[in-house]
Amino acid sequence: MQRIGFVVFPRFQVMSFAAVTVFEVANGSADAPYYDVHILSETGGPVRSSVGMTIETQSFNDKAFSNEPFDTLIVGGGIEIETPTPGLLTFLRGALGTSRRLASICTGAFMLANAGILDGRRATTHWAFARLLQTQFPKIKVEEDRIFIIDGSVWSSAGMTAGVDLALAMVEKDLGAEVAKRVAQKLVVYHRRAGGQSQFSALLELEPKSDRIQVALEYAKRNLHTPLSVEQLAEAAHLSPRQFSRAFRAETGQSPAKAVENLRVEAARVMMEQSRHPVDVVAVETGFADRERMRRAFLRAFGQPPQVIRRNARAEAV
Repeated sequence: MQRIGFVVFPRFQVMSFAAVTVFEVANGSADAPYYDVHILSETGGPVRSSVGMTIETQSFNDKAFSNEPFDTLIVGGGIEIETPTPGLLTFLRGALGTSRRLASICTGAFMLANAGILDGRRATTHWAFARLLQTQFPKIKVEEDRIFIIDGSVWSSAGMTAGVDLALAMVEKDLGAEVAKRVAQKLVVYHRRAGGQSQFSALLELEPKSDRIQVALEYAKRNLHTPLSVEQLAEAAHLSPRQFSRAFRAETGQSPAKAVENLRVEAARVMMEQSRHPVDVVAVETGFADRERMRRAFLRAFGQPPQVIRRNARAEAV
């Protein structure tokens, strides 16, 4: 069996703990139990979460673990950024050389960063803390708009439910896609999101308030392959072009043209990561007309061209 260690600390966030359930359910979905899961802390004993729930833990310094290292070690996150103890940092640095995988969920990335484990690596964390992670640890290549990232033996995920996606990806690598699919079904997860999937939704970020603007945005999303002029969107909203443009900016803070570009970029990124369509085809299907316009839009949105986004997604799928 593969030994999984999940590290918690005082005021850990319960949602990040959900990743443990993936391994528990995987044991009942495979031909035989595969994972031996342990909940760890520095001192062992009860550890209180940020919501007040207390769980029982084993000390990661327990001699029982010294002769058989953890195959996978995952550091959970917290609502706030917690300061790691010297003992935890020593443990994490040692695990980098003995564990097959070392991972963080949400703000757990700051624990790995403090240990120097993320230096020179690509990593992610909850979007609300990504800029801070980059500022405090400039040697890390922080990619804030990712669900999870795999860089060698080190994995990191965004916040909250993204830890479930990370754990499902581990199960898929260990036991295959069919077992991971069964686990997702039992967890009532629609599917495992690819690591490169955005933490953001263009429609959710816009947050239109009126039905008319919502209808226009839904119309745009269904018709990204067309030019989508202001006149078309205004007609879908049953407003004049001038009324529509004024109402759209008032409700979303963006111009219709910028919002449509964000929808196109979001759709194009999904196609680049999850399909084998040539770049030219993706550009046409998402309404960019040509690859150069799409490349410029990707650079504005992600700082990377479409080919790099695809290459990174494929590397993580290996």
